[in-house]
Amino acid sequence: MAVLVIFIACAEAEKSHTETAEIVVESFYKKDLPTLEKYTTEQSFQAFMNIQDMFSTSETENSNFNVLQETEDGDIAWVKFTTAYEEQPETFKLIKENGQWKVTESGLREKGPF
Repeated sequence: MAVLVIFIACAEAEKSHTETAEIVVESFYKKDLPTLEKYTTEQSFQAFMNIQDMFSTSETENSNFNVLQETEDGDIAWVKFTTAYEEQPETFKLIKENGQWKVTESGLREKGPF
């Protein structure tokens, strides 16, 4: 039984950068704060919290998350995507923190790869 618990815990921590981006989008619009906090850096979580009240909770079951472009270079990844929640594509920067991908803030004047 302990082996099963360890396996499940390890499998959960191994989300790809694109899976993480989708989780963050859906948890933001569904106001699932524990999940949002788990998959964002502290700075990014605070930024999401600062703007979340401007958005209503989404009743849409399917986010229609669609990756347009993605790139990964070591512990940094970028994901450009569309969703049912926004008309325009969005881009997330992700970093690997303790072996787990997390959405983070882009640096001042930092340009993404696309």
